[in-house]
Amino acid sequence: MKKAGLLLLTFMMAVIFSGCSSSANSENKNGDDTLTIAWLPNESGADLVEAREEIGKVIEEKTGKKVEHQTTTDYIVAIEAIANGNADMAFLGAQGYIEANNKNKKVVPLAVPTGPSGTLEDAVYHSWLAVQTKNADTYKNGDEFTIDSIQGKKFSFVSNSSTSGFKIPSTGIVDYFKQEGEHSDLTPEDLLEGGEEKFFSEVLYGGSHQGSAVNLLTGKADVAAFCDTCVNNYVELADGEENKTGAVYRVKENAAEPFNTVVGEEFTLISVTPVLNAPFVINTDNVKEEDQKKLLEIMTSDEIANNEKIFVPEGSEFSGLFKKTEAERLVEVQDGWFDPIRELSK
Repeated sequence: MKKAGLLLLTFMMAVIFSGCSSSANSENKNGDDTLTIAWLPNESGADLVEAREEIGKVIEEKTGKKVEHQTTTDYIVAIEAIANGNADMAFLGAQGYIEANNKNKKVVPLAVPTGPSGTLEDAVYHSWLAVQTKNADTYKNGDEFTIDSIQGKKFSFVSNSSTSGFKIPSTGIVDYFKQEGEHSDLTPEDLLEGGEEKFFSEVLYGGSHQGSAVNLLTGKADVAAFCDTCVNNYVELADGEENKTGAVYRVKENAAEPFNTVVGEEFTLISVTPVLNAPFVINTDNVKEEDQKKLLEIMTSDEIANNEKIFVPEGSEFSGLFKKTEAERLVEVQDGWFDPIRELSK
């Protein structure tokens, strides 16, 4: 009897604590006064502190919630944070959003930066394949740059969860080389690792777009994939036309970390591919419907669009999140807009 009574007491206590835990979790997700925003490594640097805090400040003023910023050094950490509910909101690349959505359908896109038109029609940035300028001529076929010579080289990606730092370049490389009989069965997975029998002699991961670019400029990699928007704060156009094959970029004299060790170094673009812009996403299991509407209203407001610490005007030396050349702003976006990136994984 004593044993049965003890078991009953243990069971009752477990039920009580389970109920308390469940109630606490529910309250944390739906009634908490704190909103946590997760950032990818590309936007987690010290140079973007003011830009991140500016977004947080506007959200705090409009919602009364305290905003906490979760910076990361790994793509997977940010993706997992929004998928498992440790973050309420995140700024992810298209591929990162798709991975988070695959893990948890409650993760949905909220808003995305437009192109110069102020619409989604030109809402793209660019995935680059770059080489050191001093070696650029070895990647030419006549007067044209090609990627024919990248096989067997040391190659740097950003992360295999990066849209413009892995998904787009790896798909492009595979599609290009599959036209040759020798590589007819090449897949993006074949590019994940380097080695004697592999497509690349060595494969590195920068962890961020900035890190991948530095891998190239320090000679750790012969060719590197990274995007224009993530390095714009550190480099300037030295020759050619912006975002065009053959353009040469130079690291600025006052470049912040990690580019402060490669000031003056130059790289040349041998391939340029447009990519769908990165979205702000939310976990709807964490954020109440009322707050979802508020966040959408805030993020797509003129106040955000005209904030020069978020959308930086031409000529400004401030390190913001986005460039404002014409009518750029954040607009509402639906899941289906990302289907072209989703199709690359099929």
